[in-house]
Amino acid sequence: MLKVSDNITLSWLGHASFKLKAGEKIIYIDPWKVKKDEADLILITHSHFDHLSPDDVRRIQKKETVIVTTRDSASKLKGDIRIVKPGDKITVDDIEIETIPAYNIGKSYHPKTNGWVGFVVGLGGLKIYHAGDTDKIPEMKKLNVDIALLPIGGTYTMTAEEAAEIANEFKPKSVVPMHWGAIVGSKADAERFSKFFTGETHILQPEN
Repeated sequence: MLKVSDNITLSWLGHASFKLKAGEKIIYIDPWKVKKDEADLILITHSHFDHLSPDDVRRIQKKETVIVTTRDSASKLKGDIRIVKPGDKITVDDIEIETIPAYNIGKSYHPKTNGWVGFVVGLGGLKIYHAGDTDKIPEMKKLNVDIALLPIGGTYTMTAEEAAEIANEFKPKSVVPMHWGAIVGSKADAERFSKFFTGETHILQPEN
């Protein structure tokens, strides 16, 4: 667990799955293989099984839970769903959410035309960016965030070196490497990222 501020904590649940606790608010991003809980807000970047798991969503969903996701993912879920596309800005309660494109360049796993996203979450004056499944894309250069959760496993996403290169351009204060340890990538990739990134790297242990 990473203590982000006095009342915000960030837990990596393995792969691309995270839990943010901000005061009494509980936020999940791409919940996969999670334990039973009660989420106030669930963010889902795209419809691949390791990011959109309807069973996991049901495990943490309550009647009042708001789900923010793309149109193709929304079709597989029920409840209070807010559909987004790249470039959108919405507010849920006092949580500001901005969507950033997430796609591959030169690979077919995550086409730009699918309209899949990463999220910038504004909490307590801080901005936390979950990149989703993406390569090093030009849209990232405009980011102004405090913490970035970046895929570094390669194959389906950026490699450690590519992630460090783009992070060094948009300069978050700290990065949590993700998308390693399950389907692709290893701790060695996360450690390699930390050698190339000039800011602070937090290599977390999965808490699920």
